[in-house]
Amino acid sequence: MLNLIVILVLSYLVGSIPTGIIIGKMAKGIDPRDHGSGSMGATNVLRLLGWKYGVLTIVLDAFKGVLAVVVISRLYLGSFPFPNATPFDDFTLVQILAGLVAVIGHIWTVFAGFKGGKGIATGLGFMISIVTVDLLLALGVFVIVVYFSKYISLGSISAAVSIPIIMAVRENFFGIDIPGYHTILPFCIILALLVIFTHRTNITRLISGNENRVSFSKNKS
Repeated sequence: MLNLIVILVLSYLVGSIPTGIIIGKMAKGIDPRDHGSGSMGATNVLRLLGWKYGVLTIVLDAFKGVLAVVVISRLYLGSFPFPNATPFDDFTLVQILAGLVAVIGHIWTVFAGFKGGKGIATGLGFMISIVTVDLLLALGVFVIVVYFSKYISLGSISAAVSIPIIMAVRENFFGIDIPGYHTILPFCIILALLVIFTHRTNITRLISGNENRVSFSKNKS
């Protein structure tokens, strides 16, 4: 039990690293949470500091998810404290839990008063290590939605929601055997619900027509 707790705590702490705040402070001496949407996530950093810093924030936030799944989970010593009724081996289940906790850390970071980002990039890093094909298809959904709507928030929500839908379609309609489908699907649904929750103010603005559209041509360099 102690081994699993250590892994989850470390994953949470890595996910909690306030990348956007660090970049904002180092680049312009500002805290992104005091400007724009009030988030330390990549979208707000992009609007405030330009696409270069926005992309850097995305990459580093995604790396937090990868780090939890690929590195921290390696601390697992083969002593899972509960009966494992999933089709995964214990280690893979630990990887999924570590990735999910890293996303929670990003959203409610202990290093910034539990006010963090919206979990998209860290979730990206987590999911690409677990369901690569479905995640890549979801990225396609994100690009298409953002291209036509110019709303990054709508693209993020659409991509997160599309992952469990894509998995269900591939498994049940195309007959593609996704290893551990019945175990991964609930985690993907939980992650999608987290993304919807963190974007609740964006959803309100989308409905009222007050959400900011992104325009890369006008961003600062």
